[in-house]
Amino acid sequence: MTVAPSSELTLERLTDLEQAGARLEAIAQRTESGQSREAAGRVDAILAQVQREGDAALLELTERFDGVRPDPLRVPAEQLKAAWEATPADLQAALKLAHRRIVEFHQRQKPADLAITGVHGERLGRRWRPVERAGLYVPGGRASYPSTVLMNAVPATVAGVQRLVMVTPPGPDGRVNQTVLAAAHLAGVTEIYRVGGAQAIAALAYGTESIPRVDVISGPGNLYVTLAKKAVYGRVAIDSLAGPSEVLVIADHTAVAEHVAADLLAQAEHDPLAAAILLTTSAELAEAVPAALAAQLEGHPRAEITRQALNDWGLIVVCPDLLSAARLSDRFAPEHLELQVERPEPLADTIQNAGAIFLGAWTPEAVGDYLAGPNHTLPTSGTARFAGALSVETFLRHTSLIQFNRQALEATGQAVTTLADSEGLHSHAESVRRRLV
Repeated sequence: MTVAPSSELTLERLTDLEQAGARLEAIAQRTESGQSREAAGRVDAILAQVQREGDAALLELTERFDGVRPDPLRVPAEQLKAAWEATPADLQAALKLAHRRIVEFHQRQKPADLAITGVHGERLGRRWRPVERAGLYVPGGRASYPSTVLMNAVPATVAGVQRLVMVTPPGPDGRVNQTVLAAAHLAGVTEIYRVGGAQAIAALAYGTESIPRVDVISGPGNLYVTLAKKAVYGRVAIDSLAGPSEVLVIADHTAVAEHVAADLLAQAEHDPLAAAILLTTSAELAEAVPAALAAQLEGHPRAEITRQALNDWGLIVVCPDLLSAARLSDRFAPEHLELQVERPEPLADTIQNAGAIFLGAWTPEAVGDYLAGPNHTLPTSGTARFAGALSVETFLRHTSLIQFNRQALEATGQAVTTLADSEGLHSHAESVRRRLV
């Protein structure tokens, strides 16, 4: 798509619902391009190099892509404590508040083991156990994300994972962002490596001389990170294939244009591929929001990125009613859905597809990013149709438990042998018959 001049804001506006639906589907598929296919080839080469050369590949690739050679790869333990102690008191307090709320919410997610006694005395169950090692990817590049440290480390810790291995790209000076290290210290992460991109995912999936192979990889990243996670899935588990961030706001006549604009900008400032969408029943609001966006972009520190995202992937749709807006929203299945309407609860009940729903005028999406409690790692690009947020269960696996006694086998054995015979599996049937002679 052609980008408008950097000083101009040209947000697309529609009233036809069919056109709007088609446009929303196109926005959801915005990363499916020839560029992605080309990047996949480069990712495959990176994965193969790391698998073949180990640490040497990590050093060479990080120097090539990030301009620094992180030798040693591991962040010294004393830097974590020093980073926390150097963090301003107000930021420490904010991190502690966020950490406490995220822990409290995720502790309530832990699934219970299941134990059932059947009618014939058979015992059936399911038990949950944590994976042994989890790899946490924390992105860098355009911004640093201590919130991502907390949102990945907390559910893994609550699940009971014994070894957390964090990877994150180094900055131009070769160091990891101080607040990222401070958040890791607070969350109890002690093993951190200065490597990012597809090479970091390869290290976590295959293992190198320094970085252990893990069982689960979580955390968002750029296109190369996402493609690498997709490529190694099956060798390790992954949380999701996170795409660029997105917000969809449903608003009525009660919404404040300046608030809506601020929330749209809060997503657009992430990335040039971020999507910011407004569905509204108010023609007046649809007229006012573009002006509010332009006003708030004046002097914005990330104005170029934000304006490009709005011009390419921003959309305003005027809908005849809130039910029409809800149906369009479900068609898009947004990562973040804000309901800035007079009565948000009944509207939320009609929504089927969303990563997280933010109800009411006093719930900007930013509270979910940082400290509301639920995880901010959410399905993107339409995957909220079948996926949910990162959770404690991401770091758990469940095992079925089955124990029959003679009475139970006698009561069900004929059915087992009949089914086995129907599939032509002789020994399956025999394994039951020989016990019942």
